[in-house]
Order: sequence, then C-alpha cells, then structure tokens
Amino acid sequence: MDSFGILTLIPPIVIIVFALVTKRTFEALLIGAMVGFFMTDKWNVLGATVDGFSQVVSEQAWMILVFGLLGGFTFLLQRSKGALGFGKLLRKFANSEKKTLLIGWVLGIIVFMDDYLNILTVSASLRETCDKHKTPREMLAYVIDSTGAPVCVLIPLSTWAVFYAGTVAAEKGMDAYGSAMDIYVQSLPFILYGWVAIIVVPLVILGVIPKMFGMKKAYQRVAETGRVYSEKSDKYNQGVTEFDKLMESEGMDGDAKSGNIWFFLVPLAVVLGVSIYTGDVLIGLAFALVAMAAMYLISRALSFGEFCEAFASGFASMVPMMFITIGALTVQVSMDGIGLPDYVINAVLPYMNADLFPAITFVVVAALSFITGSNWGIPALTIPILIPLAFAGGANPLIVFGAIVSGGTFGSHICFYSDATVLTSQASGIDNLEHAFTQFPYGVLSALIALVGFVICGFAF
Repeated sequence: MDSFGILTLIPPIVIIVFALVTKRTFEALLIGAMVGFFMTDKWNVLGATVDGFSQVVSEQAWMILVFGLLGGFTFLLQRSKGALGFGKLLRKFANSEKKTLLIGWVLGIIVFMDDYLNILTVSASLRETCDKHKTPREMLAYVIDSTGAPVCVLIPLSTWAVFYAGTVAAEKGMDAYGSAMDIYVQSLPFILYGWVAIIVVPLVILGVIPKMFGMKKAYQRVAETGRVYSEKSDKYNQGVTEFDKLMESEGMDGDAKSGNIWFFLVPLAVVLGVSIYTGDVLIGLAFALVAMAAMYLISRALSFGEFCEAFASGFASMVPMMFITIGALTVQVSMDGIGLPDYVINAVLPYMNADLFPAITFVVVAALSFITGSNWGIPALTIPILIPLAFAGGANPLIVFGAIVSGGTFGSHICFYSDATVLTSQASGIDNLEHAFTQFPYGVLSALIALVGFVICGFAF
C-alpha cells in the first residue's frame, strides 16, 4: 500500500463537494473511487475501478439479494393491501401526527434484531398513516433511520452486537472482562451516540427540539402545498408504490374497502421469527415470500401474474440503492489502497492522552465512517489499533470500545450514502439526499452531546 500523506484526503473531499453541488450520490462515489484508484494505479484507473466494483459485487451478493427481496416484500405488502389493513388498525391509536411518530419510535426499538429489518418494519407500518396526517416523509425517514443502527448497537441480541463483540474479544487484554458478549454488555453504557440519538427522536417529535433547516422547510412545504414529499421525490412515488394512487386507480377511497391485516402481520411475523431463529434476514425474507405466495394466491388477493409483477417491480425499485451501496464499498476499497484510515489515525495519535482518548477516538471513527460509508469496516479496522493504544496509554478500554461503536453508528446513521441512509430514503419514498440533509442537523447535535459525554467519561473513569 502506497503512502500519500495528506493527499489521501483528496478523494473524500471530491466526493463530498461533488455530491453537494450536483445532488448526485452514486456519481459522486464513482468519481471519488476513480480518483483514489488513479492515485494507486495511474493510467490503469478504469481497469482498477472495474476490478474494485466487480470485487465488491462478488463479495456482497448477500446484501444485493437482501435489498432486492426487501423491495419485493414491501411491494407485495402494498399490492395485497395488507399494509393498508394494518395502517387502518394503527390509525385507531395513531390519531395524530405525534402519536403516529411516537408509535414508530417504539416500533423501532422493539424490532432491534437488524437495522435492515428495523427499517423495513417501521416504514411498512407507518408510511401511509403518516401520509394521512400530512407528515413530511423527511420526518418519517428521520424517525426510521434514528431507530435503526442506534437501537441495534444497544441490544446484545442484534447482528451489530454479535459482530462488534466478536471483533473486540480477539484483542489481547480484553479477556479480563469476560466473554465476547460480556465485554459488549459492559460497554453498553458507553455507546453514547446510540443512547443520545434515540433520546433526541421523541424530543424532536414533541417539539422540545425545534424543526431545523431542511426539516423546517419540509413542514413549510406541507403547510403551503399539502405535499408530503417534494417534486424531486415524485419518481419514488409512482404507481403501486403509493397507496393513495393505487386506491384512486381502483376507484376506492381510504375507508371504503379495508385491506386484510393478516396479509401484513403473517409475512412480518415470518420474517421476524425466521430471521431470529436462523440469524439471517435473507432466509427470513425468502420464507416470508413463500408464505405470501401461499396466502395471496390461495385467497385470490392477487393473481399469479400480479404477484410476479409486484415482486419484480419491488426488486427493481431497489436497484438505485444497490448501486449507491456498491459504490460506497468501492470507495472504501480505493481509500484502503491509498491508506486513508491509517493516515487519519496516525495524524491524531500525537494529540491523544488517556483522558481525551475516548473523545478523540469517537471523532476519528465517526469521521472515517462518515467519509467512507463503512459503518462496520472502519470499526473493524480501528479496533486492533485503538484498543491496544488504550491499554498502553492507560485509557479505559471499555469506554474506548464504546467510542468506536458510537463512531460506526454515527457513520451508518448520518453518512449520505451509507446502506441504512439509502435504504431508509427508499423505504420512505423520498430522494436520498433530501433525507440525508434533513436528518443531518439532528445527527450532528446527537454527536456533539455524545462527544461531551466521552470527554466526561474519559476524565471520570
């Protein structure tokens, strides 16, 4: 791996500037990756970019299938009117915007096993109900995204916890704190970003924390035009992806013909149950689709052709998200090649001491996760570096580990092109950057509070 020093910052700067100027996510990632590959491979940049892209696709077949099946699953919930039936039941309790969003917050905490599953469940449950209350889709997306990764890292049974626990347990000296899961449980109080991000959500819903910047403009748009999403997001809300248009096309109003709630609850129960039992959301989705086929075809809720068409349309709707996520992972490959993570870590090491070590760790990991969109890869890379440094410098390794997990969580939550951000915007039916920009101020606020907490913990423990 070549050493480029401060020049390693060029690709992430290119990505951020290009995305801000053009409002194009995948193109920004592709150009950033090409800049990184040009630094290492010179005029073979196209070949290196294609190789990197191909490598990511081959290694991420599971992710691609999960995204595709999620899209098909969501479309089928809509076409069968199962989500409509659940939405009507929910509206009996969620009879106001604030109650609806608070129910979404609670659902996000309950469905803690996996952030993909969390996003899928809450969006399918609440999207149409929020539309009825004229809630901006940006607000729904913020609630969904904020109960994704921030919740998953705080529950020891989640996929995130299993991953992080297994990674940190391999470090020398950590066995003094017990098994892998013992270590994780003891670090939970110090995963400060997760705690703060979750607490901020109801404060925003209730108005304790005011609507800011893009979110404020979204509420102004609804007040002035009645539109719950912008014109830019029209393309994500065409045909079967929006219940109002579906019902209008079938000559139905919102109360005339109720959907079958079991068409929603049974597939969702299958996804949750099988995913928990097998530890694999892909298998859970596959079983759920089989259950949906049996229910919908036998009951004649959908014909075979309608079932296949809905699944194919749902799968296809996830292709933009697949490209963005693959692009982000390709950027990670190119940035690893130019040594970006090592450069950033080595640049801040001279300023570290035991008291400030957790706070600086959080800032470094959060920044790297935000830049690369790698909310698992960066923590996995930094744990073998930062945990030994914590022991050597006299810092509390549990707090440092909590800071690492918090930094990765921030990246998943706030990065413009992280898989969770892209999936949330897709599930909410809005443009990816509109979601990213409107939730960004609240993520930064949560990060600043968490940073203060890490400074206090560093001196107190």
